[in-house]
Amino acid sequence: MNTSRQAARQRRQRRRLMLGGTSALIATGVLVYLVMALLPDRNVDAGPAAATPLASTQVKATAAGGERATPAATASPTGSPSPTGSPTPTGTATTKSARPSPTPTPEPKQKPATTTAQAGRIQPHTSYRGVATAYEAADGNGACLFGPSPDLMIAAMNTTDYETSRACGAYVLVHAANGKSITVRITNECPLPCAPGQLDLSQQAFAKLADLKVGRISITWSLVSPSISNKISIRYKTGSSRYWCGIQAIGHRNPVAGLEVRTAGGWRRLPRTSYNYFISADGSGCGSAIRLTDIYGERLTINGIAVRPNVVQPTQVQFARH
Repeated sequence: MNTSRQAARQRRQRRRLMLGGTSALIATGVLVYLVMALLPDRNVDAGPAAATPLASTQVKATAAGGERATPAATASPTGSPSPTGSPTPTGTATTKSARPSPTPTPEPKQKPATTTAQAGRIQPHTSYRGVATAYEAADGNGACLFGPSPDLMIAAMNTTDYETSRACGAYVLVHAANGKSITVRITNECPLPCAPGQLDLSQQAFAKLADLKVGRISITWSLVSPSISNKISIRYKTGSSRYWCGIQAIGHRNPVAGLEVRTAGGWRRLPRTSYNYFISADGSGCGSAIRLTDIYGERLTINGIAVRPNVVQPTQVQFARH
């Protein structure tokens, strides 16, 4: 009997131990669960810590977008809000700030470009190669319609370089292969077969370089701005009135690049004809102030020239030497 009771007691003890162990395990599990539940703040902290590189990247992007200036941005020499550590925005900002500063530097060097545009085909300070021939110039009048020339040191320019009378009145220094030279004034046009670079000199001018029997010589030539004593004159074409007029400049030192007349709306540039007159087809500006521009960009304003057809009217102005 005692043995049976002892065995039953031992079984009950083991059962209690098992229940106690189970309860302890359950209690431990609950405790662990409670501990884990009480740690959300640590998990939240861990989240942003892992996202810090992304957050800093977003901050940099915001700064690069120009919404906020960072301390690095204040170090930029241009004052740009772009971070200095970002090569692309810094380079862009530097280029923009540097753009205005170099612009004024080359401007004086660009003035000859304006002269080039004014001059047309024949450029100042440029030497051209061609041939010289001779023609009978009579009184020196020609396609430029200047009228009789005071001397016969004149020439006709080939059609290409004549360029719709742009060469009219130009002074040209001609050098022959034999070392002789002469300065002539362009008063005429030499049509085809005169080639580009060719000058058809008056017989009197050609004779200064070679015997007329030679007929044709190799030359080089260039524009010059000679010393002359006369002033520019203005002439209105036959048939001119306040309703239509043609205007011509005579006796200018340098080739004329443009002629303008003053109108109610301001200065009006007139088109040029192959016979060396500037035309106002509707009469606008006829009889008003005239402004001449030479190939060097110099402008001369002439007042007091009435519409008097085919009358040479002197002025008191002349282009400067170059």
